[in-house]
Amino acid sequence: MAARSKARKRALQILFEADQRGSAPTEVLAERIRLAGTDDRPQVSDYTMLLVEGYAEHAERIDELLAQYTIGWPLDRMPGVDRTILRLAVFELLWQDETPDAVVLDEAVRLAKEFSTDESPAFVNGLLGRLKDLKPTLRR
Repeated sequence: MAARSKARKRALQILFEADQRGSAPTEVLAERIRLAGTDDRPQVSDYTMLLVEGYAEHAERIDELLAQYTIGWPLDRMPGVDRTILRLAVFELLWQDETPDAVVLDEAVRLAKEFSTDESPAFVNGLLGRLKDLKPTLRR
């Protein structure tokens, strides 16, 4: 698995844990960094840190966009894994210009296939595709 794919997977795990615990993503990230290397826990890469910290910085705007464009799926009713994948991907799509949009979508769909329901990859792909098309108007 490529380094950035591993970083996204670790960022997903950190963001999901934060969401489930009701903790700030940066707190969970700091805990993971502190525990890295103990009990065979993996190191936290720079890209994982960038993704988690970037999401945390733009969380309010990302959740606004998801609430606005997920018709029929309020954030609190959306499966937690899907919500987390979308949050991560929206940050990368809108604020990480060096990552091609197609890569962001492909990686998000791959994570949905690995960690969520059979319907999730299509849902994630459709919503991110819509946001990709609207990208120039969504950044603040």
